[in-house]
Amino acid sequence: MNYLAHILLARQSDAAMVGALLGDFVKANGGDAYPAEMAFEITLHRQIDRYTDEHPVVRAAWREFDPARRRYAGILLDVLYDHLLTQRWDQYCDTPRDAFIRRFYQALRAHHALLPDTLRQIAPLMIDEDWLGRYHDFAGVEWAIARISRRLSRNGHLLRDGLADLHTHYAAFAEGFDAFFPELIAFVQDRRAQVGQPPEA
Repeated sequence: MNYLAHILLARQSDAAMVGALLGDFVKANGGDAYPAEMAFEITLHRQIDRYTDEHPVVRAAWREFDPARRRYAGILLDVLYDHLLTQRWDQYCDTPRDAFIRRFYQALRAHHALLPDTLRQIAPLMIDEDWLGRYHDFAGVEWAIARISRRLSRNGHLLRDGLADLHTHYAAFAEGFDAFFPELIAFVQDRRAQVGQPPEA
C-alpha cells in the first residue's frame, strides 16, 4: 500500500501515523531506534506490504499488466489504491479527508527531529506540494508516477507506460480494491489485537 493507506490504518495517534510512514524510510532493523509506538507501526507497515503483495486480488491485478512492465505493477497499484481510497474516503474514516491530511502534515512537522535524513529532506515537499491530497484526482496518480519514475536508475519509461494499464483496467482494479481493502483492515485489526494495540480512532 502507498502512503495514505498506511497513515489511515495508523490513525489512532499522531506518532503512530508518522511511524506508519517511516516504514518506507527505515531499514529492516532500524525500528528499534524509535519510541515503541512508532517502532510497532514500522513493523506493521512491512506486514501490511507483505499481506498486500500476497493477496489473491492483488496478484490477479498484477497479471493484467503488460508483461513488459509487470515488474512495476506493485508501484502502480500502490498509487492507484491511494487514489481509490480517497474516492471512498467516507466509507473508512469519519474525519473529512482534507482535515485528516492536514492533521498528518502537522504530525510530520512535530516529529521532524525524529525523521531519518531522506524523509527529513522530502517532508517539506510532501507538505508544500500536498502529495497526499493530490491522489483524489487521477491526474494526481499520473503526477505521482512521473515523480517516482524520475527516481528510478533506469527504465522509468516502463513505469510511466504502466499508466495505460491503469486506465484500461481501472474498473476491474477498483472492484478489486473494494474486495481487498476491508480484508486488509481486518488483518491490521487482528495484528493490533494480538499485541493489545488500540483500534483506530
